[in-house]
Amino acid sequence: MRAKRFDAVPATTPNTAKKWFGFQNLNLLGQQQQQQQRQRRRRRGGIPVECVVDDARTTEATPGASKKQHTVVMKFGGSSVADAERMKEVANIVLSFPEEMPVLVLSAMGKSTNNLLLCGEESLKCENAEDVSLMKPLLFVKTLHAETMDILNVDKDTRRDVNELLKKLEQVCMGVCLMQEVTPRTRAMLVSFGERMSTRIFASYLRSRGVNAKQYDAFEIGMVTSDDDIENGRVLPESYANLKQSLTLTDGAKPQISVVTGFLGKGENSGAISTLGRGGSDLTATVIGAALALEEVQVWKDVDGVLSADPREIDNTIPMPFLSFEEAQELAYFGAQVLHPQAMRPAMDDGSLRVRVKNSYDIRAPGTVIGHIDYNSSNGKSDDEAERIDDWLLTSIVRKKNVTMLDIVSTRMLGQYGFLAKVFAVLQNNGISVDVVATSEISVSLTLDPAKIWSRDLAQEELEKVQRELEDVGTARVAVSNGHSIVSLIGNLERNNEIMERAFKALKEAKVSVKMVSQGSSKCNISLLVDDAEGQKAVSAIHEEFFGRVGVGKKEHLPGM
Repeated sequence: MRAKRFDAVPATTPNTAKKWFGFQNLNLLGQQQQQQQRQRRRRRGGIPVECVVDDARTTEATPGASKKQHTVVMKFGGSSVADAERMKEVANIVLSFPEEMPVLVLSAMGKSTNNLLLCGEESLKCENAEDVSLMKPLLFVKTLHAETMDILNVDKDTRRDVNELLKKLEQVCMGVCLMQEVTPRTRAMLVSFGERMSTRIFASYLRSRGVNAKQYDAFEIGMVTSDDDIENGRVLPESYANLKQSLTLTDGAKPQISVVTGFLGKGENSGAISTLGRGGSDLTATVIGAALALEEVQVWKDVDGVLSADPREIDNTIPMPFLSFEEAQELAYFGAQVLHPQAMRPAMDDGSLRVRVKNSYDIRAPGTVIGHIDYNSSNGKSDDEAERIDDWLLTSIVRKKNVTMLDIVSTRMLGQYGFLAKVFAVLQNNGISVDVVATSEISVSLTLDPAKIWSRDLAQEELEKVQRELEDVGTARVAVSNGHSIVSLIGNLERNNEIMERAFKALKEAKVSVKMVSQGSSKCNISLLVDDAEGQKAVSAIHEEFFGRVGVGKKEHLPGM
């Protein structure tokens, strides 16, 4: 039996959902929350009101005094630890939960990672090794960390360790200058300095406030990766046992906050520092959560969880109490800022681990739970999914812009086998990723992932090459069109007829033309292709239909219903 959840959302019926959201008119929710967040930032200069702690105090109790082991993983990204002031805010958040003994997973400070990569590129341009010390990216990294250590008053040992890392960083850059080569292993080494320094500085700052905190490099405590791609390492199974052994406190040990580097591992055979690729810090957090058999991993951002649409384009978005892992993966793939799909895999494979997206500016808000669906439970819900509102239709709407579509028509498809295999072989040989597919007896339509075509100045030339190769597959007519948007509806596709009916009704009223429709095999995603020029209007119309909008005279309804 699973232990009792904390911070659970008691929104299991329409009435209790209204009580939880705190508004009889739920359509006002997005505006109210956005306004409250802005007010909090203004009142405290960006420091969350709910977790303001007097930084002048010299001694504070280590959280989790009554616990024997770590109880939760909290992950904070680069913007959360961008500078000294943001680090203070993160410390305030952590210390606002005295009932928890967390493992903290931190990214590099602010723009450190980009500047560390630039260090490698700029080193190639230096005429001699002496010029390396004058590179702007290197000076930025040195200055940022030196100033942060001064403001946070870190201890002498930490200052020595960080200065030693800065010295090693400069030596690596000198090596690049002399060898005139930046290998994948070198790039992985360069970016590793960011997390290694940020975690040491933050752990020292916690200790200065009387908290028992210890820093760990993930690659030194058992995060083992494959050697085949040092910059996108695959976490190997033995990592789980290694991390459990390293992060499990001994009997009678004092409560401790463990501060671990995100994003980093060590090659299985090479022993070289590796990186985990995009979403690597989130992946570190979920791997640690699974290794320690915890119930929850928290990913802290600056919004109230996963929203019903992109708030930069749509007004009155609202947070979703619950997402299944499958829904979250679809959202992430089509561009929503949730978690990278790879980072969800350890939690998906662990039957009891969930991920909660929390708001650093409203720490008591429940956020969004990303969890498991139990198809065998008596009421059709898992413990996690109990946080979902009943009778729901849509979870979220996400738009992917700048999409290219290929229309392939050939009478040779009729009743033949192998035609689609040849089409996809052409795309594979040209390194193109496909987003959405729709087929009929004599035609196939494909959309291409804009992030995986080519640099802009070569895109048209390469597309023309692909078009010629596809036409050579057989008697085929290939049309290429650019400037489209994929609008993906993530939700309860057991009720897809209702979703499609209401979505197309809204699009008809908005006079938006749909060029392609596809339902994913995940059974939680319907994708519609529209022109980029009409993409925002399409999302707005569908969002209004399912989530409502103030002042349009529509019948009030619960989110996504």
